[in-house]
Amino acid sequence: MNNSLKKNTRKATWLVPFACLLAGGALTGISTNLAKYAGDIGLTPLAFLFWSITGAAIILLIVSFLRKEALPFSAHSIEYYFVAAFVSVAAANLLLFSAIPHVGAGFVALIISLPPLLTYLGALLLRMERFYLIRALGVVAALFGAGVLAIHKLSAPESSVFWILVALCGPVLLAIGNIYRTLRWPDNASSSALAPGMLVAAALLLGLFSALSDFSVAISLDDWLPLGLIAVQASVFAGQFSLLFLLQKTGGPVLLSLLGAVGAVVGVPIAIFLQGERPPEGLFLGATLIAIGVVLVTWGGVKMTTVTIKDE
Repeated sequence: MNNSLKKNTRKATWLVPFACLLAGGALTGISTNLAKYAGDIGLTPLAFLFWSITGAAIILLIVSFLRKEALPFSAHSIEYYFVAAFVSVAAANLLLFSAIPHVGAGFVALIISLPPLLTYLGALLLRMERFYLIRALGVVAALFGAGVLAIHKLSAPESSVFWILVALCGPVLLAIGNIYRTLRWPDNASSSALAPGMLVAAALLLGLFSALSDFSVAISLDDWLPLGLIAVQASVFAGQFSLLFLLQKTGGPVLLSLLGAVGAVVGVPIAIFLQGERPPEGLFLGATLIAIGVVLVTWGGVKMTTVTIKDE
């Protein structure tokens, strides 16, 4: 393979996942702040999440219809939709959205950078990922960055340990979802076809939870602001989960898990400067370590690809 072709191959291999990482991470950071604002205007976490997910599912179903892409419909794909929906969307986001009013959008935007280490360890144990020192250092750096912020949050006098622990459960579920979606990806299924199926399943699960509990998904139709915010969040979710599946397919579970780290870099400044939240203690050190982690994991992936191409 000549040098020009090697360079083009490396660019083609990493340009798409890196672009998906940046764009998807930015939408993740925006999403956490929209959830904070939803609570400020009286929308409950369940109602906001249910209608936003439903709207995003409709958007992606329309896109699939226009592209003439049929959703995979088999026992395997249905299992995939519902398990992925529960772990990656319904449960994880419901926990995070519920915690935001108590711990702040900035803190939640930061702790969703935790999945990289858990995902990396799981991928290593399941032999989905080869050990590579640069990438390992990257996920450890991101973990330490998030750990610095979490420790400062727990030591604050006004902190709620219960809601901090609830929020920390979200990244665990996200990491499990990263591994599951890679292991159980239906054969010959495109990323653009799987995303709407997962969101439809998530909407059904959230609706069922509402029907079996005292938590309602009812919203007021008298004010345009909640409806407008739901429409914006639905659009954000549609883009976020489309990019999530594309990144999963092209970049693998570990690079995918860094969506939260990029989301933190975007979400925290929005929470501070637009929503008036106090900067989390240890912000500079934590954010710096997270940024270093993103760079090392991405660079490590490029180096691994370079070695593979040379071997060929």
